[in-house]
Amino acid sequence: MKNSYIGQAWLVIVLSLAFGAALAAVQATLDPRIAQNKLRDALDQVPRLVPGATGGRAETIGELTVYRATDEQDRPVGWVIPARGQGFADVIELLVGVDESVQQVTGLYILKQLETPGLGDNITAEKWRNQFRGRKTGEDLLVTKAAPTRDREIQGVTGATISSVSVVGIVNSAVTKLRAALADRAGGPS
Repeated sequence: MKNSYIGQAWLVIVLSLAFGAALAAVQATLDPRIAQNKLRDALDQVPRLVPGATGGRAETIGELTVYRATDEQDRPVGWVIPARGQGFADVIELLVGVDESVQQVTGLYILKQLETPGLGDNITAEKWRNQFRGRKTGEDLLVTKAAPTRDREIQGVTGATISSVSVVGIVNSAVTKLRAALADRAGGPS
């Protein structure tokens, strides 16, 4: 009887290794396609996130990869910053649109989230995301439970404070990183 347990344990170990190797192979095979789909999704959002933009292109500034929003004549009209951070349930990935001088948020799009259905996932609602449009970036945005009374306030999603605070924190961090990268590139202070 003792030998049957050992045999079963080895069988479980061998099957685990085989399935793990198969999953790793699938991931390695599909990883370039997944990255290409994410890039296409981000570039498709550029005209929706930056007014006047008709397209965009990926650009690396220091160690930061962003999307330069351009108009019909290929003139720069703003930026779209991919960003991510921890939400309540899992990582939230989003795109933040800002104007050319990084003084104002022009749009917000949630690429990926696994927040609580019916509560935290309301961060994807257009009405909630539209609160960010037109907000100045000179000071960090804040979450409030009541209707905003100042330009830097965003009303949180009811029952999903952590999700709301997470998105606002990700937006603040993304804007700060882009400003710093642009200042480093220009050789000036951030």
